[in-house]
Amino acid sequence: MPTKLKDRADRKTAKRDAKKRQIAESAILALKELGYANTGLRDIAAHSDLSLGMLHYYFEDRAELIIYCVEIYKQEFVRKFVDALETAHGRDQVIDAFTEALVASIVDDNMTHRLWYDIRTQAMFDEAFRPVVANIEEALIGILRTAFDKAGHGAPSNIDIHYALLDGAFRYIMQAQIGAPARTRDELTALFQKLLSQIL
Repeated sequence: MPTKLKDRADRKTAKRDAKKRQIAESAILALKELGYANTGLRDIAAHSDLSLGMLHYYFEDRAELIIYCVEIYKQEFVRKFVDALETAHGRDQVIDAFTEALVASIVDDNMTHRLWYDIRTQAMFDEAFRPVVANIEEALIGILRTAFDKAGHGAPSNIDIHYALLDGAFRYIMQAQIGAPARTRDELTALFQKLLSQIL
């Protein structure tokens, strides 16, 4: 392909990708408020000030849009934890950094986490969601593996079970914060420090 045509195609692709992300970021706001089961493309269009035709132009159906939204959200979630652990060395620093990231995520993003757990549950019934859920959980297990490595000892062979324990506790604690928070930030910090000291 001639260089000019390739450059034009690359610009067109980049523009399309930017628009898809913009639509998805608007859709996430509607999904956080309404949840998966209560949100159709018309609801997303209304909440996003977009036409239904625009949504269909960029996404084949609701499942494709929601999968794209969840991927964007979890990429950002994973990046925050990677950044938090980057400068941590030794068990104490890892526990502190990991705790801070978990608490900040619950305080700042609990409504978005609600969407993630909603989609993860739907994956048990709708196979369209299974690949993206599996990929995201592999990335989350990778975060925990990094934490073990940076704490000074390798990850255990059953790292997936350690992840499941931490994830179960995180979901339970996060759910209690929806609406009227059950714990203060300091209480959350103390709770996760204790939990991580038992896991790591």
